[in-house]
Amino acid sequence: MRIAVDIGGTFTDLVAVDDQGQIYRSKSLTTPDDLARGILDCLNGAKIDASQANFFVHGSTVTINAVLERKGARTGLITTEGFRDVYEIGRGNRPEGYNLFFKRPVPLVPRDLRLEVDERLYATGEVLKPLDEQSADATIGALKAAGVESIAVCLLHAYANPVHERRLGELLRQRFADVYVSLSHEILREFREYERTSTTALNSYVGPLVSRYLVSLEKLLGEGGFKGTFRVMQSNGGLMSAETAKKMPVTMMESGPVAGVIAAASLGESLDCRHIISFDMGGTTAKASLIKDFHPEVTSHYYVGGYVSGHPMMLPVVDIVEVGNGGGSIAWIDPAGGLKVGPQSAGAAPGPACYGQGGTEPTVTDANLIVGRVDPEYFLGSGIRLRRDHAAAAITEKIAKPLGMSLEEAALGILTIANFNMSLAVRAVSVEKGYDPRDCVLVPSGGGGALHAMAIARELSVPRVIIPPMPAHFSAFGMLLADLKHDYVQTFVRELSETTGAQIAGAFAVLEKSATDTLREEGAGPEQILLRRFLDMRYRGQEYTLPVPVMEDLRVLNNFDAIRSRFDQLHQEHYGHSAPKEPVMMVNLRLSALGRLDNRLPLASVARDGDGGERGKRPVIFDGAQGAIQCPILLRSGFKVGDCMDGPAVIEEVGATILLYPGDKMQVNEFGHLVIEVGS
Repeated sequence: MRIAVDIGGTFTDLVAVDDQGQIYRSKSLTTPDDLARGILDCLNGAKIDASQANFFVHGSTVTINAVLERKGARTGLITTEGFRDVYEIGRGNRPEGYNLFFKRPVPLVPRDLRLEVDERLYATGEVLKPLDEQSADATIGALKAAGVESIAVCLLHAYANPVHERRLGELLRQRFADVYVSLSHEILREFREYERTSTTALNSYVGPLVSRYLVSLEKLLGEGGFKGTFRVMQSNGGLMSAETAKKMPVTMMESGPVAGVIAAASLGESLDCRHIISFDMGGTTAKASLIKDFHPEVTSHYYVGGYVSGHPMMLPVVDIVEVGNGGGSIAWIDPAGGLKVGPQSAGAAPGPACYGQGGTEPTVTDANLIVGRVDPEYFLGSGIRLRRDHAAAAITEKIAKPLGMSLEEAALGILTIANFNMSLAVRAVSVEKGYDPRDCVLVPSGGGGALHAMAIARELSVPRVIIPPMPAHFSAFGMLLADLKHDYVQTFVRELSETTGAQIAGAFAVLEKSATDTLREEGAGPEQILLRRFLDMRYRGQEYTLPVPVMEDLRVLNNFDAIRSRFDQLHQEHYGHSAPKEPVMMVNLRLSALGRLDNRLPLASVARDGDGGERGKRPVIFDGAQGAIQCPILLRSGFKVGDCMDGPAVIEEVGATILLYPGDKMQVNEFGHLVIEVGS
């Protein structure tokens, strides 16, 4: 049996598949005080014995939550003399130019814990001033006396030559053996001092916490008899070993959400849908990502906590746009009397008011219950019985009475604003990147994705929505489809016309050896390893680059015309113009290393929820003008391939509710997906 567990802000999801292709699933409330308890709840809910499993993959919000809540380790930073403030000075850009109260990101490492050593390299990597070990000893002693738990080392130009960082790492391990150490050249070998320093500091800040968490999880699985392979989901859409994750926990920032994008890409490949918008709505946030030609969009410019006030992380991450709207997002009234939804969330404890666990704030889930879109007796497949009276009281007291609205009007207002907020995320990955939503297919997932997908599709004129089996567990399912993956980068600044293919191949060879060694340590055979090479290129005088794929054999390449033409074409696609006669520069070499796993699973082989058929009817409010409409309530397990139906209707399954609006037309395809043509 193979098991995947995704820990979200509100719910923990489990998906497992056995040798016969039978798929099991369960969902439980996340237990923030002890995340392992939520995993045990899921294993018990699915009636799974961990000792029978040979593969366990895991993704969680542990890493990103530690940064957002500033609950990481007490961290020190060692850098080159004269550069301790690079981390705080950052960039000179002002994301909110008209915000008089704008504040720069607050560094995770305070100034008194940012210390220097006497050393210096040229940008080419040549040594200008050797490392002064006396200054290194003094710095290490000062950090030890300050009681730091973790240390980030980021020396100037270490990406070009790590000789001083390696020696400093040796000294740290000799004289401060119990401290967690991150060396920048082991995390990222790319120039841009601020972003490189921030990425290394992030790794050290979360390192001790993540290491302890992974050790406790390994212990939990071991006590349950698990003796198989343990893997961790990365932000780049691939898997890594637990040992690699302990060394580079910064790569786990978006380990949960990206798995749903991987599953959506697999769905697109099976249905030949080249442009897919993946939309994942959970209890706390909603995420959107674009999949182009079966590959998720990947970015190296990611900010933990958002571009305005977040911390830059210069590592490949599946490009996800996230908004603070989910099922548990709280509705509130601002000082000017405007109705707002999110980003505050009721979370798993106490949760929405309708959970009956002490929550008193009105949420999106409460609003859905009031307008009849979710069944209080079949929420999460009867996992939680919702209290309509609690939801009504919360919305009435906090929203309806202050605004002079009826209960139903207030609930519809909450849903309208939440849908608009979430549509901004979908717009950001489509319209704002030059893609027409009318040419895309929307694939919703998460507990609330299928419930809100049709409204968002209408908002952006997306013509078709495809709802996969078990959408509420789609991210966990995606983990079972992921391969081993590692990304490498090396700054390599050259004029394209002044280098040779052999020189580039020699530089790539170092990265390729690191990649193959790591993948083999993680169990990949030579026939499973796939290496994809890219050159980061730009026109002379530009600041930023575009990654250009390289398929040619660089060792014998004497003519770069094809690569140059590829770059011009990419520049035209991204920016609407190109300059074929301008000189071109290479800036970085990038290597994406895959360890292909035999993990292809049929998306239709899902355990049945029980008997199908219609469960009755109930009034559902779609908009205020129409009033309530009597809608048939059906179980998804009652549909078979080829079945069709027209909206309005409510279709229920474990963990998710699918809402068809009047005018929508649904058909079940050969894979068990619900393919919905959106009404006008």
